[in-house]
Amino acid sequence: MNDFKVFYDEKEDILYLAKEGEEAEVIEISPGVNMEIDSKGNLIGVELFKASHMFKNVLKPMEQKLQTA
Repeated sequence: MNDFKVFYDEKEDILYLAKEGEEAEVIEISPGVNMEIDSKGNLIGVELFKASHMFKNVLKPMEQKLQTA
């Protein structure tokens, strides 16, 4: 996962983990969670919709951890 970059669209509340590649297929693995696959079947992206709601229980501890890092 080291080659994945993390992006957040604040307006749409979407957290996106991506690495370089061209999307060939999107698979919805759960409502609000999509996996993007390239033509060779490799994972190149993960989309998490309503991210702030999904992570509401971990945001505060993560914020505290970041402040001490």
